[in-house]
Amino acid sequence: MQLAYPWFLFGLFAVIVPVVIHLLQLRRPQRVLFTNTAFIREVEMVTVRHRQLQHWFVLLVRALAIAALVFVFCQPFIPAERYNDLMAQSSTMDVWVDNSNSMQVRAISGRSLLEEGMDQAAILGKGNKADKFRLLNIGRKIESYTQYENDLNTLKLGQGNSAFASISADRNSLVYLFSDFQKSAFTVSSLDKFGSSKRVVLVPLAGKRVGNIYVDSVWVDDAFVRLHTNIGLHVRLRNGGQTDVTDCQVKVLLGAKQAAALRVTVAPGKAVTTVVQVQIDNSVPVEGRVVVDDLPVAFDNTYYFTLQPAAAIRVLEIGEEPVTQQLYGNEPLFAYTFAKSGRVDFGLLRRANMILVSGIANVDAGLREALVSAVKQGASVVIVPSAASGAHTTYNLLFKELGLGGVQWEDNAPKPELREVAMPSAQEPFFRDVFGAQQRAVTMPRVAPVLRWSRTGTDIMRLRDGESYLAGFTNGAGQVYVFSAPFGTAYSDFVEHALFVPVMYRMAMLSYQNEQLPAYRLNQDVVTLKLPAAGTAGRQDEAAFRMVKDSLILIPAQRVVGSEVRLELPEAMNVPGFYQVRQGQQPLTTLAFNANKRESELEAYSADDLRQLLGNSHPNVRVVENGANGAGLAADSADQTGTPLWRYFLAATLVFLLAEALLVRFGRPRAAVGSGSVAAKATV
Repeated sequence: MQLAYPWFLFGLFAVIVPVVIHLLQLRRPQRVLFTNTAFIREVEMVTVRHRQLQHWFVLLVRALAIAALVFVFCQPFIPAERYNDLMAQSSTMDVWVDNSNSMQVRAISGRSLLEEGMDQAAILGKGNKADKFRLLNIGRKIESYTQYENDLNTLKLGQGNSAFASISADRNSLVYLFSDFQKSAFTVSSLDKFGSSKRVVLVPLAGKRVGNIYVDSVWVDDAFVRLHTNIGLHVRLRNGGQTDVTDCQVKVLLGAKQAAALRVTVAPGKAVTTVVQVQIDNSVPVEGRVVVDDLPVAFDNTYYFTLQPAAAIRVLEIGEEPVTQQLYGNEPLFAYTFAKSGRVDFGLLRRANMILVSGIANVDAGLREALVSAVKQGASVVIVPSAASGAHTTYNLLFKELGLGGVQWEDNAPKPELREVAMPSAQEPFFRDVFGAQQRAVTMPRVAPVLRWSRTGTDIMRLRDGESYLAGFTNGAGQVYVFSAPFGTAYSDFVEHALFVPVMYRMAMLSYQNEQLPAYRLNQDVVTLKLPAAGTAGRQDEAAFRMVKDSLILIPAQRVVGSEVRLELPEAMNVPGFYQVRQGQQPLTTLAFNANKRESELEAYSADDLRQLLGNSHPNVRVVENGANGAGLAADSADQTGTPLWRYFLAATLVFLLAEALLVRFGRPRAAVGSGSVAAKATV
């Protein structure tokens, strides 16, 4: 037999108290009057012997009762065979309670799984024989049981180290993991960090089967978001629970206004996508929300997103005469600039979204290098070749650096032969939403190509004989468009055709790249943002960029690369919502962040599933069923430490107290009757 708390043995000194009381005989003797003195002596002799024997018995049972009660506090137990090895290896008990958002699910008792886990972890620490505790959720400090229990009570959903990847424990410790063990978050490989020698106990907490609709993603059809125009907002809803959710109400809000409302029915593990038509009324970024009326799991009922109105698309035309000035200059969607060949402002070129090189006779080395750099940075370059034979050499060098191979030039003819362009296909992504539902037979433009190339890109427009007229090529982060014929009237009537406006508009709109997504996840590591063209002073200051939410100010690790800034999300950023990005005190943009969607997938492993999943690969890992009120965990703890004996000593204490009461009540001598009918009674 071993004692869990042997220092309580000092309580045995309390046995001295009844001994002193009995030795001093603190009871007062009673005065009894008798008529026969001989009879008094006889009664006195019999009574004294009986009283002394009774006192010794009472003294014995009182001492035994006190001793048994002391052993109750000492927590005696018979150790199991493996207990000595376990305690030799585990001087510290490490506990991790999963406080991720999925622990909001209700258990059979009606409380959340987090509350169940906290209670069981507290009971486990109280009954464990280790004298050192560590709650891995809040750090790696060793603390007493009182501190450990206080730290347990501070755990909140979604705060602190709530991921398996954050668990870290010392080699000489016994580790208990309380979690729902979601299938989307837990893998056997996550236990490899503990090695093969550390003892790990998995305690799965089972919740009720419920449905859970959450927003999987939100996106728009086109990155170019225009004002006062219907925008198709796609909302993908998924049921991450185990039961059907029927007639669930969903609201879409833009700012404080409700933009749409709908009801959906989603089966477990399935998703539905709906399109909502919304409009933006001003150039201020819109903070939107998708609110799902879905209980009892409510942590993912609100999905945050932003809609960023597109800024004016910067178009730079380089040529001898402006061809698209009226096309782009009169439209507020575009910021148009014309520059003659040899007089190009390279600062404007670097900031331009689309660069149109229209029929210049010579592409010098500086312009060629600037065009290649602009394409790699994400701009679109549109090349309309020159018909002059002297321009072939410089254009060939440009095409080579842009990755356009197999270029062949046509021989100059006094009167070029015009050929008709084929009707574009409505299925071509470039012409999406350009044509109506029914295409009519129309007269197509006629062109005389001056060059052809190998088909390494995408043919956007072709001639009727199959040759390419307009093709697109990807280069770096940008796009290159090449026409096979000049825009001059001798080589093309495309500029006068109805297709000219939608084709040129489409190329300009596709050149707009919105690096900011409608929404981000808190579990992603890095967010990349495009810096504004102006007002970027102080970029080299590492603390220049801040993320602000209400009164919370976070300074992420940051790195500026060219015109982009990469922000590493800090660990303290764990609350969904809108975060304003500031450079110093200047607001740059607003980002929307949501919780990791894996948390919304509630399907979890049971104890049997975990045992089957572990197999024989992790002999140091045990799975313990929690059971009602932690009965399974208590039984396992008893099995690991041995057979507890405190219950038997408590029963012995009660037996001894009962024996004392019986001795005092029924141990008195009966009344003695002498001759002459004189009775005498002695009191103990």
